[in-house]
Parts: sequence; structure tokens; C-alpha cells
Amino acid sequence: MTTPRTQPLLIVEDDLALQKQIKWSLDGFESVLADDATSAVLQFRRHAPAVVTMDLGLPPDQDSVTEGFKLLEKLLELDPGVKVIVLTGQNDQSNALRAIRMGAYDFLAKPVDPDVLALTVERAFRLYELQQENRRLQAMSHPDVLGGLVTRDERMLKICRTIEKVAPSNATVLLLGESGTGKEVLAQGLHDASRRKGRFVAINCAAIPESLLESELFGYEKGAFTGASKTTVGKIETAHGGTLMLDEIGDLPQPLQAKLLRFLQERTIERVGGRQEIPIDVRVVGATHQDLKQLIAQGRFREDLYYRLAEIVVEIPPLRERQGDPVLLAHAFLKRYATEQRRPQLSLSEEAIRLIEAHAWPGNVRELQNLIKRAAIMADGDRLAAEDLGLHAAAAAQEGDEAILDLRTVRERAERHAVLLALARVDGNIVRAAEMLGVSRPTLYDLINRLQIKTSSQGAH
Repeated sequence: MTTPRTQPLLIVEDDLALQKQIKWSLDGFESVLADDATSAVLQFRRHAPAVVTMDLGLPPDQDSVTEGFKLLEKLLELDPGVKVIVLTGQNDQSNALRAIRMGAYDFLAKPVDPDVLALTVERAFRLYELQQENRRLQAMSHPDVLGGLVTRDERMLKICRTIEKVAPSNATVLLLGESGTGKEVLAQGLHDASRRKGRFVAINCAAIPESLLESELFGYEKGAFTGASKTTVGKIETAHGGTLMLDEIGDLPQPLQAKLLRFLQERTIERVGGRQEIPIDVRVVGATHQDLKQLIAQGRFREDLYYRLAEIVVEIPPLRERQGDPVLLAHAFLKRYATEQRRPQLSLSEEAIRLIEAHAWPGNVRELQNLIKRAAIMADGDRLAAEDLGLHAAAAAQEGDEAILDLRTVRERAERHAVLLALARVDGNIVRAAEMLGVSRPTLYDLINRLQIKTSSQGAH
């Protein structure tokens, strides 16, 4: 008895009587039918079958194997993992072996024994499912460390690769970017990729009064000051063996800058009121929205501390400069908050999508996240409209760059922009994106490959 499958069987046979017979002999499988190469490709794209049975002799020339081999090549191009079982004539072994060399799973000579065919199809399904499960387990054992980041922007993807390269080292990393651009997500991803056994600890240097910041960072001994009734470890010590993120480090007071510099040089700390040097093993990540070099010029930030922090500098672009990302993120956030509100049917209207694309997002990802969360809670209907978002159409931004006259560059930029926007609007659905762009699905795949566009988004912020 066959087990229920999530993907169907595709039967490609131009002889309708034989097609019916094959379908009957495989009635334990959910199947879809095609009688020529064109309908087979359409069914394959629509249903994504795991297993295909096909005759090599297909219209318009059933006496030739040309159409059959073209179809086999096309199916394996669309899904290299699909299991194709070729049905051949008794004296057609050379073509059967050619099909195997091209990537077919197996071949059977006509007339086919129904029991043998059913057993072969069952084995093909099992192999397909085992390979899918193996890929899933491999992905779990090597997870994407930046799973908290949703992006298809070229600059952001480059940053992700930089983070992954730097992670195994002990280099201090400085993240520069406007508020709300995702600095903490990148810092957390850096920690996860480092495989450090300790905790990820973040502290916002601008959110804690100067009088308390030193004890928060370095800890204090019992009796160090009024109210210090017990010895307390600080954030640096808490992060021992892990990663310490110093957010808004540009706001760190001058006296603490000197003490932090000493820690970075010596890798030891003294608690407030203490005399004992405590060795600390920690990866330090600094982050700020401020221009540290300008603060150095103004005498507000130590140059020697900057160079200790800036072993690796990562500049994060604002959301308004990330092509396609605002709508991509909006879809991701809406899925999350719609689930939380038990309103899974919530979606973005076309008008809402266009407003999201046009908005400048001065508050970056954080502003977008808050806006979508509020809309998911407050919206009356199932489709978020402009009034639900509270956005208004903005005037078109003036193009500030020098005109580029190289046609190849202009064309590639225009194609990349169009593909990214289309993928973002339809939340990554390739079929709908191809329809929106007015091209075939294979053409869109070619564009995606040529323009090196990432198609599988990572987990939401």
C-alpha cells in the first residue's frame, strides 16, 4: 500500500488508451496527465511532481525520440532532483541508456508489467523523499546564521557574506548605520556564526545614565558605593566566552572610553571598587549611527579606541537604498503579525505596496516593523489599504547621480530593479513575478542567475 504523497506523479503518454491504462495501474498514486512535451512542461511547472513516467516518442514526431529527449532535458533543468522513468520499446536499449546518462532514474521496456511499474514508481518516490529529507537535515546542521535578516539587496547580501567570513575569528567588528537598520540582527548573526559557547549580551550605551554605566559594564564589589549590598558582575563579565555588543558606542563618556580601551588591550577588567584583575574572553562588537571620525575631529571620541574597535568595519545601508527590501520585509512582518493576531488572511493591497515602495523610511526597518504591526492590529478588512498604513504618496525623488550612458549598464540596472521589485511585490512567487514582468518562467530564472539575485529570502527580523 502506497503512502500519501505531497507531490504527484506525472504521466506523459500520447497514446490516450495506454495513458489511461498506466493511470489505472498506478491508481495508488495521485497523478496528473500530459500527452505532449508542451503540456508536460505546463503540468510540471504547475504541480512540481516528484516522479515522471514518459515515453520518448512524442508528438509531433512519435517515430523519433527527439521530442522525448528534449522534454527529459527540460524537466531535469527545472528540477534536477526529479525522478524520470523512461518507457521504451523492446529494441530501444541504446536510447534507454542515453536517457540514464542524461539523468533519468530508470527505464522499462514496453509492454510494461503493471506491478513492476508500480514498484519502480514507489521506489522512485522513496528515493526522492530521502534525498529531500537529507537536504533538509544538512540545512539544519549548517543553518543560515543570518536567518534573522530578510533581504535581496546586493549590498546587504555582501554584508552577510562578510559577517560569515569574519565570524570564526576574534576580530572586533564595528557596525555603522542609521538607527533601525538591523545592527543588532547582524551582531547576533555574527555571534551565532562564531560558535562561541557563551552568551550574546547587548548594552545600549546611550540608554543608561553616565553615573550607572561603568557599574553596568564592569560590575561592582560589595560596598563599592552606597546601596552596593552584594558583588555584582557587569555586562562584560556576563558575556565571558560569548559576544558583547556595545550599541551606540559613540555616546560612551570619555572616562569610560579610556577604561574600555584598556580592557580591549589587556582583556582584563576590574570591577568598580575592586582590585583584582579578572581575565575575560569575549568578542566585542561596536555599533553606532554616529560619524565616529567626525566625533574624533571634535575631540569627543578617542582615536586609539576607534582603531581598536574598527578592525572590521561594516557600513549598513539605510532601508531606502535597499532595492526591493521594503516590500519584501513588509510581507515578512505581515505574516508574523497576522499569525499573532490570528488573522492569517491579511495581505497587502496594490496601493499599500506602492506606498511602501515610495516611502523614504527615515526610521528604517524598525519604522516599517512598527507600522506593519500596528496595521495588522487595527485594520478592519483583510487587505491592508493606504489608510491602514498611514502613509501618503511622496514626490518622486530627484536622480542625483551623474547620468550613465553605457547602455549595457543602464539595461542591467533597469532589469535588476524591475526583477527585485516584482519579486518583492509577489513575496517571492516566481510564477506571479514572471507574469508581472511579461516573461516566461525560464527567462526569469535566467535573469535571476545572470543578475545574481537571491531568490530565497531568509527568516524575518
